[in-house]
Amino acid sequence: MMDRRPFCFVAAVAAATSLLACGKTAPPPAQAVPVTVAKAEQRTVPYTLQANGTVEPMQTVQIEPQVGGIITKILFKEGDDVKEGQPLFEIDPRSYQASLSQAEAVVARDRAQLASANSDVSRYSALVDKNYVTSQQMEQVKTTAASMQATLAADEALAQQARLNYQYATIRSPISGRAGSLQVRVGYLAKVPATTPLVTINQIHPILVRFAVPAASLQRIRQYASATLPVSAHPASAPGTSSAGTLSFVDNAIDTTTGTILLKGTFENKDGALWPGEFVTASLQLFQQQNAIVVPTQAIVEGQNGDFLFVINADSTATQRAITIDR
Repeated sequence: MMDRRPFCFVAAVAAATSLLACGKTAPPPAQAVPVTVAKAEQRTVPYTLQANGTVEPMQTVQIEPQVGGIITKILFKEGDDVKEGQPLFEIDPRSYQASLSQAEAVVARDRAQLASANSDVSRYSALVDKNYVTSQQMEQVKTTAASMQATLAADEALAQQARLNYQYATIRSPISGRAGSLQVRVGYLAKVPATTPLVTINQIHPILVRFAVPAASLQRIRQYASATLPVSAHPASAPGTSSAGTLSFVDNAIDTTTGTILLKGTFENKDGALWPGEFVTASLQLFQQQNAIVVPTQAIVEGQNGDFLFVINADSTATQRAITIDR
């Protein structure tokens, strides 16, 4: 065992020396790294402003009763599309029907009394010319007729109010839109003023998208606002889809807190792709830039001295070239 120990050590040293000798050999030639190349092109490029936006209904109406009473019918379902003028609720109309009938009877009585008073005026006019009645009596008859005319006008106004109350017993939608969640059920006692809306109607055809862009873009927006500027909305809930609309509103003041200007786009939204309260990415196109030089975004490299890219020479070598990015 003792004689074999020095041999093993030398072998180990020899092996180590062999490894060191191998480490000092010349490195292999560098392998070429394959890269993807693309041509710079001239294209017509849209000048767009992008911002995060929120979808909001064109109109929102909270339905409230204008007369009190027990709700006897609900004529739609939650989430239904309703039309302008469509009946939504019915309030027990019997008391309002009775009030209307009474008011119409009073008006009929007033008209009969007025007709009699006008007849007296005509008869007394003929008699006063023959001195059969005095001028004082004639004036008294005219006063009575005028008083009856005023009474009739007042009672007609009361009858009109009674007619409106009877009509208000049927609650109709003032706009076309999508009905929300019902807040009441049949048997609910509607009060005026209402403590809670019966339902909320949102108009979603068309619909609005509100978004804000930096105030520095206001001058360009005003420059091209005379034309119909297209706006596209890309819902966060459906990547890859978009809806087309037009710019319909530019706020009249800059938000000094955020340094932005509020814009709104109108979308037909016939397919219902945009939903109130949804977050979207809005793109406003101001104009089309002709003959713009474009390169793939992946080709741009950010350096300490600015942006640059590599240009392929005729001999297949690459040269670094500084560039200035427009947008």
